[in-house]
Amino acid sequence: MSIMKIYLGGFFSMLALVFSQGQLEARNLDKEEVSFEKSSFNSGKDSLPYRFLLPEKTGVNNKIPLLIFLHGSGERGNDNEKQLVHGSAFFAQAVSSKQRPALLVFPQCADDDYWANIDRQRQEDGSISFRFKAGGAPTKAMQLLIGLIDSLAQLDYIDKSRIYVGGLSMGGMGTFELLWRRPELFAAAFPICGGGNTEIVRNYTPETAVWIFHGEADPVVSPNYSIAMFKSMQQAGMPVKLSLYPDYAHNVWDAVFQDRAFLEWLFSIRKQPKL
Repeated sequence: MSIMKIYLGGFFSMLALVFSQGQLEARNLDKEEVSFEKSSFNSGKDSLPYRFLLPEKTGVNNKIPLLIFLHGSGERGNDNEKQLVHGSAFFAQAVSSKQRPALLVFPQCADDDYWANIDRQRQEDGSISFRFKAGGAPTKAMQLLIGLIDSLAQLDYIDKSRIYVGGLSMGGMGTFELLWRRPELFAAAFPICGGGNTEIVRNYTPETAVWIFHGEADPVVSPNYSIAMFKSMQQAGMPVKLSLYPDYAHNVWDAVFQDRAFLEWLFSIRKQPKL
């Protein structure tokens, strides 16, 4: 039994949810069973490897969403493999459904880089404190990521009103930063056990729906970072909600990736055209 606290628009409710193996009619897919293609985005002498999964039937008359997932620091590298460790089977199964086709993209950050522009310091108790910068140039990984997303968004079969981004840990931090650096682009975002500088929220757009997830027992990235971002977005009038899991530590993505409501929410979001 997992208890999930959901905060919505200033109202609090507690839901007792039972996460079972059959909740998503899940099967134990691994990354070898899922046919993610390999590619890379190149800019000058720099490149960003990524894996992608594309439904067979696409075209200008059959537009699909674009879903970008950002991995955590443990999956950095240049093998174009490790970024599939978390979430690839879950999202691949979701987009393989005829009801939810999408272009699914998993980029990989280099070993010596970070998605977000932050300073990190390990404390005596083993925890890590983060200082999220509210300005300055993006990291090289973020620059390449933005270039990749912009190029994919121009594909004729992408529904520009349904571009989604999310990630876990370092990827959750990158998600918060992307909403500042490209505020008009995303319909929905889902930062998992991440954090950000609350000052950047003033540059967010209220047109982006955000669902934040964090484990209350997280010893790696404090849930206070997510709570602070939630409160700032709430004050800014954004459509945001926060789910806290008392029974989970840093691996809260294990709970998120069993939640049917999360997928139904994500794929229901569409940016409204400006009048």
